[in-house]
Amino acid sequence: MRMRSGTAIAGVAALAVAGMALNVVLEPVWAHGPTRQKVRESIEINAPQAKVWAAIGNFQDMSWLPPVTKTEGVKGNEIGATRTLTLTGGATVEEELYKYEPDMLSYSYRITKVDVKVLPVTNYSSTLTVSPAPDGKAKLEWAGAFYRGFPNNDPPPELSDEAAVRAVSGLYKAGLEALKKKIESGS
Repeated sequence: MRMRSGTAIAGVAALAVAGMALNVVLEPVWAHGPTRQKVRESIEINAPQAKVWAAIGNFQDMSWLPPVTKTEGVKGNEIGATRTLTLTGGATVEEELYKYEPDMLSYSYRITKVDVKVLPVTNYSSTLTVSPAPDGKAKLEWAGAFYRGFPNNDPPPELSDEAAVRAVSGLYKAGLEALKKKIESGS
């Protein structure tokens, strides 16, 4: 096989130029968007695990969470059960149960509808789990994963990753503290 050196060099140069052009075109397509955020909060409660589970284990009752004024739902604790939480001020959050393991003292749910002005997140899911802690106490863990409220790059401050993490972490901490107080006071 015989090649002309000028043609071979021109071909390699053309491939190199095409490759550089292709990289320039593909970079914006591969630009990184928002990343999934995670929050995990826990608290030790001076009560047996069974007592803590009795307070949180009914998916249809979120009365222990401070901003919730009413919980309405269907299907109890069945997979696919739904609930609507009415918050102080009238805003609502719609949620669906997708995992329920009473023998493991755990359940997982996702938000199916919420105004980002109420909770600045999208694609939110979380799990509540009760586990043993030292001295007969119980540990309640609330773990969530979500995307910020603004799905594109350059979010406004109130819909940023930081705002989403701050809102969820604050909600979890307030809920866990309220539940601890409720259970330990016997109310």
